[in-house]
Amino acid sequence: MTTIGDNLYSVSTRLQQACARAGREASGVRLLAVSKTFDADAVRLAWQAGQRAFGENYVQEGVAKIEALAADGDCPGLEWHCIGPLQSNKTRPVAEHFDWVHSVDRLKVAERLSAQRPSGLAPLQVCLQVNVDGGANKAGVTPDELPALAEAVARLPGLRLRGLMCIPEPAPDFDSQRAVFLRARVLFDDLRAKGLDLDTLSMGMSDDLEAAVAAGSTLVRVGRAVFGHRERKPGPAGPADATTAAAA
Repeated sequence: MTTIGDNLYSVSTRLQQACARAGREASGVRLLAVSKTFDADAVRLAWQAGQRAFGENYVQEGVAKIEALAADGDCPGLEWHCIGPLQSNKTRPVAEHFDWVHSVDRLKVAERLSAQRPSGLAPLQVCLQVNVDGGANKAGVTPDELPALAEAVARLPGLRLRGLMCIPEPAPDFDSQRAVFLRARVLFDDLRAKGLDLDTLSMGMSDDLEAAVAAGSTLVRVGRAVFGHRERKPGPAGPADATTAAAA
């Protein structure tokens, strides 16, 4: 039976190989281990294997895990990313507990995060979720609306706009996957050309991380390949948490 440490090593090897094929430095792509539905002990095992950044889709579950591990005090240096779609009635716990949020797609949500971020904490690191393939049921700002949203979010206090996140529909092969991710890369480069100081492209999951790296991803969100198949589903999450997964 493989362990979380073995899985992390395998994913790290995949990332290194993907970067080599793309002519990129491996240090240019970070791994976000998506721990949704796995308990604090699983996070602890990943931390022991050297992983520090963790992603959570469900706000209440993530906050409970953050508080439990902080209380134990045996996993210093944890970095917590909220990667699930976020409604305005869920912004306060995210602003108060997380280090990053990847799924901002409306100015109202960003404004609430800005107002609710405690002054004693570092700015909340923000990625804007963009709907790159036009899925009607997908979260994310449209490419046409993205520039105005990015400019507005970049001006908000208590936040630092870092880049873009996308969750395209599954594609059948490497070339198709890469083509969709390149749409996000073009949008990212356009925003940088407009003067926005962006450095993060959050894209790629267990099944398509190689294509994402080839397209320029700087952060891949990997759950299943690190923690294994999920054996349980979270309880009723309410409208803010019931959504398409942000990582696999």
